[in-house]
Amino acid sequence: MLAYILRRVGMAALVIFVALSVNFAIPRLMPGDPVEQQFAAISAAGGQVGDINAAMQAMRERLGLDRSLWQQYLAYLGNSARLELGVSVASYPQRVSDIVLAGLPWTVGLLGTATLISFVFGTMLGALMAWPKAPVMLKVLAVPVVVLSAIPYFILGVVLMAVLGIMWPVLPVAGGYPFGMVLNADLPSLAAIAYHAVLPGLSIVLASLGTWAVGMRGMVVGVLGEDYMMLAEAKGLPERRIFLAYGVRNALLPQFTQLALKLGLLVSGAILVEVIFAYPGIGYRLYVAIGQKDVFVVQGIVLLLSVSIAVAMLVLDLLYPLIDPRVTARS
Repeated sequence: MLAYILRRVGMAALVIFVALSVNFAIPRLMPGDPVEQQFAAISAAGGQVGDINAAMQAMRERLGLDRSLWQQYLAYLGNSARLELGVSVASYPQRVSDIVLAGLPWTVGLLGTATLISFVFGTMLGALMAWPKAPVMLKVLAVPVVVLSAIPYFILGVVLMAVLGIMWPVLPVAGGYPFGMVLNADLPSLAAIAYHAVLPGLSIVLASLGTWAVGMRGMVVGVLGEDYMMLAEAKGLPERRIFLAYGVRNALLPQFTQLALKLGLLVSGAILVEVIFAYPGIGYRLYVAIGQKDVFVVQGIVLLLSVSIAVAMLVLDLLYPLIDPRVTARS
C-alpha cells in the first residue's frame, strides 16, 4: 500500500510539473507584448506616461520580462513552489493571488453547489431510469433527460436569461449581487448572493443533470445481468438493498471519477456561463485576463486549475479501494 501511495503521489507531482511547464510556455506564445499592449491602452485612453519607452522598460524589469526565457522559467518554477504568483500587468501593482482569491469563493460556491446537486439528482434519476421495477413515469423522463444532456450549458443559460430575466423578469441576469450593495457576513447579503446565483446555477444544473443521468443509466444497465445481482435476487434480499448496495454501488465508480474531474475543474469555473451572466468568479476573471493579455493572471489561474485537477485525481486514486472493494492497491 505504501508503494502504491508513493507511486500515485509521484505521478501527481509529475503531472503538476508538466502542467507548470506548459502553463509557462503557452502565454508567451501569444502574439504581442503584454507591457506594450497595456501602455497602448493607457495612451488610447488619453493617459500621459512621459517617456513611454523608459516606462515600458522599467515595467519589464519589474516583472522580470527583460530576462531570457530560461531565467524566466527557473524563476517561475521557484515562485510557483512558494505560491508566489507575481503581480498583474493590467492592474499593476495588484497581486495575482489577490485577484484569484477574490474570485475563488464565487466560483466554488456556485459551481460546487450546482455540481453536487446535479450529481446527486442526476445519478439517482439515471439509476431509477434503468431499474426494471422503477415507476413507469421515471422511464418516460428518458427523452427530456437525453435532450438536456445534448444542450450546452451556456446556450441553456442564454435561454433562461431570455425567458426568466427579460421576457418575465423574475430573476437578475447579471452580477453576483445588487449594484451598489456592500456585502457583509449577514443574512441579507447571503440572500442577495443566492438570488443572483439562481440563473447561472440553474443553467449548470439542468445541463449537467442529463449528462449524469444518461451516464448512470448506462452503467446500471451494464450491471443488471451480473452474477452477483442474480444471486442477491435468489437470496430474497429486499428490493431496496439490491438496488442501492448491489446495483447503484457497483455502477458508481465511473460517476465518482467524473465527479472528481468536475470538482477539480471547479476553480476554472463555467467560463462562458460566468461571462454571459457577468458573474465575478474565476472563469470570468480568466476571460478578462486573456483579453488583456495579462500573462501572470492567466498563469496563476491555470496553475490553480492544474494543481486542483492533479490533487482531485490523487485523492480519487486513494479512495478507489474504499468506494469499490473490487479495486485493490495491486490492481
